[in-house]
Amino acid sequence: MRIVLCYPVHSGHIAQIQAAAPEAEIVDAGQERIDELLPTADIFIGHAKVPVDWQRVLQAGRLKWIQSSAAGLDHCLVPGVIDSDIIVSSASGLFAPQVAEQTFALLFGLLRQLPLFFRAEAKREFVRLPTDDLRGKTVGIVGLGGNGRAIAEMLSPWEVEILATDYFADVDCPQSVQRLMPADLLDEMLGQCDIVILALPLNASTLGMFDPDRFSKMRKGAYLINVARGSVVIESALVDALQSGHLSGAGLDVTEVEPLSPASLLWDDPKVIITPHVGAQSARRVDDTTNLACINLKRYLAGQSVFNRVDKTLGFPHPSVVYRGESQ
Repeated sequence: MRIVLCYPVHSGHIAQIQAAAPEAEIVDAGQERIDELLPTADIFIGHAKVPVDWQRVLQAGRLKWIQSSAAGLDHCLVPGVIDSDIIVSSASGLFAPQVAEQTFALLFGLLRQLPLFFRAEAKREFVRLPTDDLRGKTVGIVGLGGNGRAIAEMLSPWEVEILATDYFADVDCPQSVQRLMPADLLDEMLGQCDIVILALPLNASTLGMFDPDRFSKMRKGAYLINVARGSVVIESALVDALQSGHLSGAGLDVTEVEPLSPASLLWDDPKVIITPHVGAQSARRVDDTTNLACINLKRYLAGQSVFNRVDKTLGFPHPSVVYRGESQ
């Protein structure tokens, strides 16, 4: 059995994976050799950030399981993989605390007018400006998976009303959320919210979801935070909603095209905060990824179902199979 890795491991991580699968050959391909070596893998752990010839991988007929080191799966859920018997599992929820912290950084930056204060600071201007409050707001979370639930839990002490939509609205609603609605009631929720936080996966049904019509459904003066995938939002529609004053601001950890073009109008808008897709960054990211991979490796080799196994037609796992910690 050959396990091919493509995430920034060091020797200690490789040794940990080897201990979980003693009979396997472990190959650290890195981004430089992943396209070359992926067709030789029985198991792939990681996230290819370079183009991969998936047709060649599928023709080789060897790959049995992909353990993604990311929650988003657009890097590997190509049509051929979706239609194959290859098991795909994600890192869904593994970095939810970090994504929640990034959400708060963007949200408070907007509410407290930090872009304007930073501009004033650069000019050495000590100018007081109006700010906004979080308390008393109605917050809508679009997508109540691992990240959405962590965001709701962090928000709950702030005297806000939290609404949410999710594909699996029939699953238990956390105490932090006052109302959980099916995904098809998104437009109804948007009209009630002062703040809308996107935490949903990217798939065929969510691509371009926030278009001009959907922005028109949002409450005038609302804020948008996107810590999901950039392609959920059509950039030109967002620019129009900001420039017209329909939105009071946007905090973006992701953009429709990454990296964001230097010509984008979003860069110069003082109502926008942009971070370069760092929401899931963590000093422990590689350690935590390796821990989950090893837990799943042991389960896979024992013939058990892996945590975070993805419904490939949806692009994300059912909440019942999401990894919740070692206690499982």
